[in-house]
Amino acid sequence: MNIVNVGYDSTNYYVLEVQHMRLLIDVGWPGTLPKLQANLKRKGIALADIQYLLVTHYHPDHAGLAQEIKATGVRLLVLEPQISAIPILKTFMKPTMPYREITLHDTIVLTIADSATFLGKLGIAGTIISTPGHSDDSISLILPDGTAFTGDLPRPNSVDETTYEIVTNSWNTLRAVGAMMIYPGHGPIYPLI
Repeated sequence: MNIVNVGYDSTNYYVLEVQHMRLLIDVGWPGTLPKLQANLKRKGIALADIQYLLVTHYHPDHAGLAQEIKATGVRLLVLEPQISAIPILKTFMKPTMPYREITLHDTIVLTIADSATFLGKLGIAGTIISTPGHSDDSISLILPDGTAFTGDLPRPNSVDETTYEIVTNSWNTLRAVGAMMIYPGHGPIYPLI
C-alpha cells in the first residue's frame, strides 16, 4: 500500500493506493478543487483514478469539497454515526463560500461493524472506529501495520476537562486496535507513544 499526502492550506489529505484502487481520506474547503487537482497532479495521481472518499469528520476543511468530488464520480463513504453531522456542515459555511450541499442518495453508508468487510473488498485490510473528541462524528481508519488516520483528534494534553475523558477514551481505543503511527489532519506524522 502506498500513502500519498496531497494536502494543502495546512491540512493533510491522504490517498491510499492499493493495486488499482485509490481511497482519498478527507478533502478541502469549498471551492478549492483546483488546488486538490494540482496537488494530485504533482504527485502523479489523476482525480479520475480515485474511486472512493472517506471523511474523518464533517468540518469545512475536511469535507467542504465532498459534493464537488462526488460530482467527478468518486463515491463517498459515510459511516452511520456521521449521517447527522452532514446537514450541520452547511451551518459552518459563510454565505460567500461556494459550498455544495452533500446528498446521501448516491452515497455508500456503512456501519462501523461492516466497514472492515467493505474495506477488505477494496483490498484494504483496515478498521474504522469512532473517535469522538474533536467532534462527535469523528472516525479514524487504522491499518494492520499501525498506521492511523485520525483527522483532527486532539491529544489529551491539549484539551480542557470538558472533553478530556472523551479524547482519552478515543486514544485508548486507538491503542487497543494497534494504532502506532498517526497521520493527522494537520501537522506532521508522529508515533503514538
